[in-house]
Amino acid sequence: MTQPSPRAVYRHRPLTRLWHWVNAVAIFILIGSGLMILNAHPQLYWGEYGANFDRAWIRFERFPGWITIPSTYNLALARRWHLFFALVLGFGLLVFLLGSLVNRHIARDLAIRRGELSRRHLWADFRVHLAFRFHAPESPRDYNSFQKLSYVAILFGALPLVILTGLTLSPGMNAAWPWLLDLFGGRASARSIHFLAATAITLFTVVHLVLVILAGPINEVRSMITGWWRVPEDEQP
Repeated sequence: MTQPSPRAVYRHRPLTRLWHWVNAVAIFILIGSGLMILNAHPQLYWGEYGANFDRAWIRFERFPGWITIPSTYNLALARRWHLFFALVLGFGLLVFLLGSLVNRHIARDLAIRRGELSRRHLWADFRVHLAFRFHAPESPRDYNSFQKLSYVAILFGALPLVILTGLTLSPGMNAAWPWLLDLFGGRASARSIHFLAATAITLFTVVHLVLVILAGPINEVRSMITGWWRVPEDEQP
């Protein structure tokens, strides 16, 4: 593979780039359709069941049409969008994780070494972030500690959790896998955990977009399209 410039590094393999863009579309539609579904009953509970007169741990106002999919109240259509892209999300994650094990993306780029969790190392990374320097000059291709921790938390925590709790909310899956209800403490608890996991993914997405803008959106987006990322001049060794 020919490197196009001495200041460019190959950061993202085709599988990572494909999954990134498919996932971006899926997450966007799942958030919007999920909020429309939540509009049908904007209260969350813990336990087996939850209904209008039960004690909710949180209540919402109805979400406005500009943030929901569809924009006008239509629970049936929102469920269709949600279920279809839930399949896209679930199978996409499975393919990505299997492929990342084969091409060693997880072992090479996401494995967290013991030293990276030390207080001194994390504090140094935090200070570098405050200075808007997001890449180590000696190894600009590598992810920093905060990137690794957040990616691992989403890949192996929030995404599997939102998928499993989503399956728990399906009556058909309850019949096939009744242990899911026991695992999450009932349908109402599964719905609450589903919401919390989806909120974590949404917050990660927002922070990710902010950091992309701060790091240079043209360079970052181009690298996720072509695979090649140009090292900023002030970050070169």
